[in-house]
Amino acid sequence: MGNTHSGMTKEQLEQLKDGSSFSEAELRRLYRRFQMLDKDGSGTLTTDEFLSIPDLALNPLLERVIQIFDTNKDNEIEFSEFVTTLATLSHKGTKEDKLKFLFEIYDIDCDGFISNGELFQVLKMMVGNNLNDVQLQQIVDKTIIEGDLDKDGKISYDEFLNMIGNQEGIEEKLSVNWSE
Repeated sequence: MGNTHSGMTKEQLEQLKDGSSFSEAELRRLYRRFQMLDKDGSGTLTTDEFLSIPDLALNPLLERVIQIFDTNKDNEIEFSEFVTTLATLSHKGTKEDKLKFLFEIYDIDCDGFISNGELFQVLKMMVGNNLNDVQLQQIVDKTIIEGDLDKDGKISYDEFLNMIGNQEGIEEKLSVNWSE
């Protein structure tokens, strides 16, 4: 399998182009970005390599985001996983895909629901020590009660959409521009 000068084979490039909304030129730019992040040249990104991006290092949810990027759950991000997730979060990703990604951040055990405990964990990552656990638990309980339309004690994807799907500007907030 002969590599092109960009480090990707033609087949890999075609596959990624078909599987994402990126053009060949955008994919090449993303690959260069990926290679710059891949400090040890392993062909995959680790959490530490992601943390070397100043904007991301400050994001309290970075570890959750990385877990979602990592679709095969090997604790490393391959270029194809990188592209798939960025396609979702780019301006070309659909609003529904972006909302699904946001839901996945909260649905830590991937069971299709956001439980009281999961919401607590994610909000704790976001607020750190700005709120004490009692205050935080009150917010979590109130949010679950308000959003839980079928009263099963947890938030389904439909209930999540009902809560935040119509917020003004939600799509822009969930978009990142990495292909520049």
